[in-house]
Amino acid sequence: MRKLRQSLTWSLLAAALLATTSGAMAQGASETLIVAGPRTPESLDQEYPPTEAGHEARRNIFERLLVYAMKADASGAQVEDFSKIEGALAERYELAPDNKSITFYLRKGVKSAAGNEMTADDVMWTFERGWNMKATFHWYMTQILKIESFDSFQKIDDYTVKVTIPHPSLLLARLWINNDLGIIDSTEAKKHVSADDPWASRLLSTDSASFAPYHVTKFSPGQEVIYEANPNYYRGVAKLKKIIFREMPTSSNRLAALQAGSIDVAEWLTPREIAMAGNVPNIKVWKVFGNYTHRLEMNNSKPPFDKVEVRQALNYLVPRDEIGTSVYMNTARPTKSPVSEIYPAYTEDGFAYEDNLAKAKELLAKAGYPDGFKTELGYRTGEPLEEQMAVILKTAFAKAGVDIELVKLPASSLVERYTKGNMPMFFIRDMAIVPDAAYVANLFINSQSMVNFSKYKNADVDALINKALTSTDEASREADMKKVQETVVKEAPWVFLFNPGYQLAVSAKVKGFSWYTPNSNSWYDFSK
Repeated sequence: MRKLRQSLTWSLLAAALLATTSGAMAQGASETLIVAGPRTPESLDQEYPPTEAGHEARRNIFERLLVYAMKADASGAQVEDFSKIEGALAERYELAPDNKSITFYLRKGVKSAAGNEMTADDVMWTFERGWNMKATFHWYMTQILKIESFDSFQKIDDYTVKVTIPHPSLLLARLWINNDLGIIDSTEAKKHVSADDPWASRLLSTDSASFAPYHVTKFSPGQEVIYEANPNYYRGVAKLKKIIFREMPTSSNRLAALQAGSIDVAEWLTPREIAMAGNVPNIKVWKVFGNYTHRLEMNNSKPPFDKVEVRQALNYLVPRDEIGTSVYMNTARPTKSPVSEIYPAYTEDGFAYEDNLAKAKELLAKAGYPDGFKTELGYRTGEPLEEQMAVILKTAFAKAGVDIELVKLPASSLVERYTKGNMPMFFIRDMAIVPDAAYVANLFINSQSMVNFSKYKNADVDALINKALTSTDEASREADMKKVQETVVKEAPWVFLFNPGYQLAVSAKVKGFSWYTPNSNSWYDFSK
């Protein structure tokens, strides 16, 4: 009876979706891709704090100055080759011998979906906007490249822009590949500028103006986003002319819709659902190990998590074998460093945590909590893995007297609480986009970072990170970054959990899977 009800539910869902997408299908099934994911982007503006949904939008509606070359991995997926940087909107670039300046020679004839040609004025306006908004762009420039004044950005001529930095940096070229540093069509954006909105923020939060393969024609938060191909895209018009992204919070519904043929791509299925999908004839599953960390962050600035022994104790209480088997179905790897395993200078030498109740109780007593304590753990709605882990961790922590109240919140509410320091413990699934240990450590661990939500602070660690950001001595940088990883793991600002990898379930007729460090799909690479 249960199977009958489930089949009926799937059939009704499929019928509803087919009815609502008939218009899209009429335009040509081979040119339209229908995608279902857990949530639409909170904002399309690249100055908005990065989220998984936002990263994917940026990947498709903003083009960058530089990119990595692509190569095939063992599964046949196209992945980035970190050893080869190529031109994108910049046809070529030149690094100064001292690594203190980079000159971009822009590609001529590049046009936005609105038909405006890209020039140095667009690049400079994008830089000026980011600098003045003091958000994402400003943080990259000041925290990573140590730029102190906008005078560092210079228009040489209509197709040449130069960026000069005060200290040498091995990240000076690689940083511009970043998903958050796309170039805006300033001609279009300026049409929406006003006295109270000098940087067209209202437009760019819900619409797109850029030189990317797609532009947004409909943005309905909580419902759907429609992307249409830029007919002027410099690499050629995308094979898929329209992408319809639908918010479908329940992952089982996404799998049912994919199986029924109502959608072409189902994002963020659970490991159990991925295993099920792999056995369905009309579904193909792509798997990449990737660069994620799924971790439990603690607010290190407030009791009881201001005590290193408390943070260490919780790491000794994690039943990693149980989580790996029951939650991830043996598809994930334990995280043993703040730096991704696939990045240079990674080390797990400092990781010593195991499931050890006696050690955890000893550490809690040393910290002044022999009977444990009570706190909150926040996780997102629509995230079954986090809910499963939260229940397992609540039981495990209780063995040492740590009483966890589970708080389930919409993603936006949870983000608001932990960014303001009002959530003591919370799950974060994130990755560092630039494949460099100093970049990763600076992003998540440096006390000055805007996304160091754990509020971890160690002056010696900050000094080593800042040194590496301005060093061109590869051997020294690697040694320092390994020391940083060992220190951070020992001081445990997070409860280290797993790298879940990245998996995508698609219709068997969908081709062209590619993987990028933001773990976001580039629809330009796909076809049907």
